[in-house]
Amino acid sequence: MDLNSASSVVLQVLTQATSQDTAVLKPAEEQLKQWETQPGFYSVLLNIFTNHSLDVNVRWLAVLYFKNGIDRYWRRVAPHALSEEEKTTLRAGLIADFNEPVNQIATQISVLIAKVARVDCPRQWPELIPTLVESVKVQDALQQHRALLTFYHVTKTLASKRLAADRKLFSDLTSSIYSFACSLWNHHTDTFLQQICTGDEAAAANSLERTLLSLKVLRKLTVHGFVEPHWNAEVMGFLHAVFERLKQFLECSRSIRAESICRDHLEKTIILFTKLLDFLDQHPFSFTALIQRSLEFSVSYVFTEAGEGVVFEQFIVQCMNLIKMIVKNYAYKPSKNIEDSSPETLEAHKIKTAFFTYPTLMEICRRLVTHYFLLTKEELTMWEEDPESFTVEETGGDSWKYSLRPCTEVLFMDIFHEYNQTLTPVLLEMVHSLQGSTNVENTNAILIKDAVYNAVGLAAYELFDSVDFDQWFKNQLFAELQVSDDRYKPIRRRVIWLIGQWISVKFKSDLRPVLYEAIRNLLQDCDLVVRIETATTLKLTVDDFEFRTDQFLPYLESMFTLLFQLLQEVTQCDTKMHVLHVLSCVIERVNMQIRPYVGCLVQYLPLLWKQSEEHNMLRCAILTTLIHLVQGLGADSKNLYPFLLPVIQLSTDVSQPPHVYLLEDGLELWLVTLENSPCLTPELLRIFQNMSALLELSSENLKNCFKIINAYIFLSSSEFLQMYAADLCRSFCELLKDITIEGQVQVLKVVENVLKVNPVLGPQMFQPLLPSVFRGIVDGERYPVVMSTYLGIMGRVLLQNASFFSLLLSQMACELGQELDQILGNMIEMWVDRMDTITQPERRKLSALALLSLLPSLNSVIQDKFCGIINISVEGLNDVMTEDSETGTYKDCMLMSHFEEPKATEDEEPPTEQDKRKKMLALKDPVHTVSLQQFIYEKLKAQQELLGEQGFHALMETVDTEIVAQLQEFLQGF
Repeated sequence: MDLNSASSVVLQVLTQATSQDTAVLKPAEEQLKQWETQPGFYSVLLNIFTNHSLDVNVRWLAVLYFKNGIDRYWRRVAPHALSEEEKTTLRAGLIADFNEPVNQIATQISVLIAKVARVDCPRQWPELIPTLVESVKVQDALQQHRALLTFYHVTKTLASKRLAADRKLFSDLTSSIYSFACSLWNHHTDTFLQQICTGDEAAAANSLERTLLSLKVLRKLTVHGFVEPHWNAEVMGFLHAVFERLKQFLECSRSIRAESICRDHLEKTIILFTKLLDFLDQHPFSFTALIQRSLEFSVSYVFTEAGEGVVFEQFIVQCMNLIKMIVKNYAYKPSKNIEDSSPETLEAHKIKTAFFTYPTLMEICRRLVTHYFLLTKEELTMWEEDPESFTVEETGGDSWKYSLRPCTEVLFMDIFHEYNQTLTPVLLEMVHSLQGSTNVENTNAILIKDAVYNAVGLAAYELFDSVDFDQWFKNQLFAELQVSDDRYKPIRRRVIWLIGQWISVKFKSDLRPVLYEAIRNLLQDCDLVVRIETATTLKLTVDDFEFRTDQFLPYLESMFTLLFQLLQEVTQCDTKMHVLHVLSCVIERVNMQIRPYVGCLVQYLPLLWKQSEEHNMLRCAILTTLIHLVQGLGADSKNLYPFLLPVIQLSTDVSQPPHVYLLEDGLELWLVTLENSPCLTPELLRIFQNMSALLELSSENLKNCFKIINAYIFLSSSEFLQMYAADLCRSFCELLKDITIEGQVQVLKVVENVLKVNPVLGPQMFQPLLPSVFRGIVDGERYPVVMSTYLGIMGRVLLQNASFFSLLLSQMACELGQELDQILGNMIEMWVDRMDTITQPERRKLSALALLSLLPSLNSVIQDKFCGIINISVEGLNDVMTEDSETGTYKDCMLMSHFEEPKATEDEEPPTEQDKRKKMLALKDPVHTVSLQQFIYEKLKAQQELLGEQGFHALMETVDTEIVAQLQEFLQGF
């Protein structure tokens, strides 16, 4: 590529690629894509984005294409990799000068230099770091800033490499530049502090930016550049200096106005100082020397007057997280057996113990509760103006790392857990001082009580032995829930929340009805936040291990109606989801008892489904609710089909985008709908069209797909199989080519169920699968679970469809080029040999029945295997025969007579429609209707008649005498 002529062509295409007109834009993008692998293309791009006279948008695009090219083509092993000559030219061009005037482009250039450095530095690019160090020292402000920006991005990238060799290189690099980085940071910091004193804000802002960048470099070098930083005096000197600098910057912040250009950068720098202490994470024992200072610093600024007027929210969060990390750090906790602890651990523990004295802990605890736990003006305003957002605000997860309220609560829990013996009396004293209801006029007293109750809820597990919660509930808390004044609502909300925290810790079962009464009243509270909090506590109560349905039933109707009203009233997606989860939980726990009360919900859900088209997570909550609803309604769920079936159709259709969110719950709903369906409807049958695509996905949902197929087979095998057997058979043949052992067994079980339900047509419909089953048996399949299933399938065919078995035998003889009898003999021999792989008693009895069904016979092969068949039959008898202690006779324990619906106890789930179908099916199954004892007797008698007394006697001679003796004992009385 001739650079000059190419530059103008590429420049023209890049200009077109910045166009808003797609007719111009698309061809330009295509052309650039083709050039990506052309030699010289990146040299042209470098010329373009370093030419400051060109249009900014064109230069921006050139930088982006260059950056993407590094990712794809810079490494030697990449396809279409750049040549070494071109890379050498590009590396030199990238660091020729640092004078990019546009901030965004300068950042992109720094990032792409760092990307090249990740691959080439220091071996192929030894001059990069020295060049950056020199450029950072120059007087020109722009060049100095850009070089420092690049220095930071290169350091950050190299620090992120994790292989041992790379870490060694980074350690060497750190050793060579650490002193320089420290002096650079000190220089810019001093300059900034001087300029801020003289009131030169513009210059101070520039210096502050350089301070921030040099501190970022130092942070990466300090945390990742040393194996044992505490042996390096410079590192420890820098870390101790951080505290001094922090104080200077915090004091400096007093004089900087909120609207000042420096304010934002100053706060960022202060936060970065505190982030430096992620050093504690990487090097806990190197941090030991800093524990005392860190704790003194953080506690004085956050829990004493020292911080007033200088601290800001993010700084408080960082300081609290630092205290939490020191308190909770496992490296600082001695083993129960002190001798097993390292000296470093004991040293750190000693420093911690010396710091956290009783007065310090008491002050921290009091300040957390009575200062930081108080609801703020902003929160109270939000409560009034946007109650739903207020309830959602209190998030879990990692929010403690960034938000003040979760951060204070997590710190309180960790400190309370660590020092609970010291702090329990402090908290209990605060509770005792708040006995009785508080004057509603006294807002501050109400907020203090809210905060103290919050603390008792957070520390519930720690206070287990110290608080008689049942007495407290009866004597005080219950009464506080009755105070209906609007100004008392923070306490009503907090008390019902508090009960939710204690319900699984310590709450007598006898008090539940009183609590349900309180919950019912509060679900009618005039304040929405109180109602939402009450719903949450109801869920925790219903979900608790000690929940008893009989206690809850008297309140069910009113609770359900009130929850439903709440669901309709709330407007935000998150809140609707939350209330739906509460409803689901109630439906799940009371099961069929819910039937009389669900009419309103059933009518409302279709409307909510329609409204939530854009909110897939809310739709997931609706699906969960429907699952529990269908289980509660049982056969009556058929009335929901006009809404239910289109929902299942959409959720399980992989061609529809929402399936990504809805599929798992959609399959679960499909399954419970089938399990509870009284009969097959045309619409229910039609949904099965979604299945073949789902089987192709072969994801973790495959197990549920097989359960659904089985449910259809039990529901109405003939209609279902006539319509879908051919498709299913094709899908199964594909699946079996590439599937786990467990998956194979699942597929084969479906086939087994088909044969069980439809022994006449089943074998024909799944005929393509049967030869591989036959071959598996004859070849002696090595996986016992697979072999067992093969024998189950073949047993069904042999016992219940002998004519089809003969056809299959002929087909296998042709395929394998062997005699019919030879194949039959091999199969019986393997069956007898592998009988032990079958563990299910049903299949063991089936095997005995199936092999006995070959008798009576004159076939020499069957007579040859007679001994094996009898062995299996006697094994079967040993499995299924139980002795009647009264009569002393044996009977087959697998026989089932008439169908009787069992009475479900309260703890047991009532049988689903599918359970009933399986029971009816069992009543037609030879395994449960044919007496093995009788069957053996009849088959042996028939064989005797066929061969005559002498021939039969000769045949029985082939059987082991012990087996014959057992057989005779079982057949007594015949």
